[in-house]
Amino acid sequence: MPVPLTDPGRLEARRLGDQLANLPLDLVIHTSFGRTRETAEIALEGRDVPTSVEPLLDDIKIGDLEGRRIAEYRAWKREHTRADRFPGGESLDEAARRYAQAWERVAARAERAILVVCHEIPLRYALNGASGSDDLDSPVHDIANATPYLFDEPGLERAVTRMRELAG
Repeated sequence: MPVPLTDPGRLEARRLGDQLANLPLDLVIHTSFGRTRETAEIALEGRDVPTSVEPLLDDIKIGDLEGRRIAEYRAWKREHTRADRFPGGESLDEAARRYAQAWERVAARAERAILVVCHEIPLRYALNGASGSDDLDSPVHDIANATPYLFDEPGLERAVTRMRELAG
């Protein structure tokens, strides 16, 4: 069930736009979720920047846990490994490999300055992978909404390599 941005989410998107106002952008990539598209539209209001959808950056497919309380998701996650699939969904390792493929596609694009609007897990995995961490969930874990995190091409390549190493 699609959930639109809240008033605080729209405010965060406008603040993101303020931060990006003086940065030339060649492309905006967002997930297939309406909230990321809406965030990009608000942040870039008044600018003519082409957009592209990248479904490989969509949220982890948690199957039967979709729509359930976050406590149920966390309880299930505590009892299982990264390789275990969520009931009716995918595993965290499968999602990490999917995110690695998505970031590889972003890095391979011809455009010079690309804004990617996605949810926190693919970004967290990229940040931790790029830093060489042994854990895709740390040291960076809490990702602020509508906050730009910058990568150059070598940084994204490091992230992709490390995500693939850790996800098997």
